[in-house]
Amino acid sequence: MKELFIKTERQRYWLEQLASIAEPIKSEAVEVDEQSWFPFEAYKLLLQIGYPKLTLPKQYGGEGLSVYDMILVQETLASYDENASLSLGWTLGVVGEIYDKKLWAEDLLQKFAQKVQQGAIINRAVSELATGSPTRGGRPGTNAVSTANGWLLNGRKIFTTASPVLDYFLTSAWIEEKGQIGFFLIHKDVAGLTIEENWQMTAMRGTSSHDLVLQDVVVPTNHLVELPSQPSGGKINGWILHIPATYLGIAQAARDYALHFANHHQPNSLNAPISTLPNVQQLLGDIELKLHQARFVLYGVAEAYDDPTRRHTLTNEMAVAKHTVTNIAIDVVDKAMRVVGAKSLQLTNPLQRYYRNVRAGLHNPPMDDMTILKLATAAIEQQKLSEQ
Repeated sequence: MKELFIKTERQRYWLEQLASIAEPIKSEAVEVDEQSWFPFEAYKLLLQIGYPKLTLPKQYGGEGLSVYDMILVQETLASYDENASLSLGWTLGVVGEIYDKKLWAEDLLQKFAQKVQQGAIINRAVSELATGSPTRGGRPGTNAVSTANGWLLNGRKIFTTASPVLDYFLTSAWIEEKGQIGFFLIHKDVAGLTIEENWQMTAMRGTSSHDLVLQDVVVPTNHLVELPSQPSGGKINGWILHIPATYLGIAQAARDYALHFANHHQPNSLNAPISTLPNVQQLLGDIELKLHQARFVLYGVAEAYDDPTRRHTLTNEMAVAKHTVTNIAIDVVDKAMRVVGAKSLQLTNPLQRYYRNVRAGLHNPPMDDMTILKLATAAIEQQKLSEQ
């Protein structure tokens, strides 16, 4: 099915690069989930093929993958190990957004590009216990104060995905003297920065999304890299599509397992495998239908974002893609488990892992209720304007 969405030889090349390291990543995925530790082997293998620089533009020394390209590789990687995909996907998304929208000063973009070329890993550190999801607009408790030596930061961030391997934390903080939120580029080795290893979840256990603790951290003045008042290329950010791509990859892995099981499992009460049963075929057919629906939405939105003549027409489509794909992925995994039956709940069965991990997508931004509310608001306002 995915062949339909492969459009270039360059895309095929990167899918082949991933395929060359698939088996060790798949093998590690089981232990990563069981032990709740970071997929270090996958991380090392992905560094070797230059994964962090995939979305760095070519003029900055990267591979220049588009959003469409990115979701192809992300979905594929997630079908091997969803923890590795979500963890490393944040670097692809953050780097893609920064350079696509030129969020930073040019000299800093040039310097940071050299770090990315060398395999630097970055993620935004935004979520806090008191604010909940950053999409809901809560003001961060982390604060930054200007001093003679630079910015002084104090605070704590939660859900800092890939924290064991992050080289840079793009951290939000409230700047009282400016009366607004800013983003600071902080290196992992700065004094006062620690990681509190407290990630205890039943889903995405291998993302190691521990707390980031900042205690009197001093950041150079020019490392206040983003302010909302600065031009940022608009609010539409196609690079967040790496998130639903990961959950689509989980759904694909669940489908593959269920289909193989159905074609090979034959109870002694039957003269043929269970794939010949109408009720099983109904489930498998529903799975295929939903995967088609999810892909056409996800890849269609990505294609529109990558098209300079169409991007300006986008409004809530990123949220629509995330909502659609994530909920379809959950349904696909559920149906795959119905095909396999009680065996799907065995701890040795990958479906129980997919079941837990795919549900984490509900809690990645943007949230479902926010998406629905924005769609309703946009429709209402559009109707009002049409009547004026």
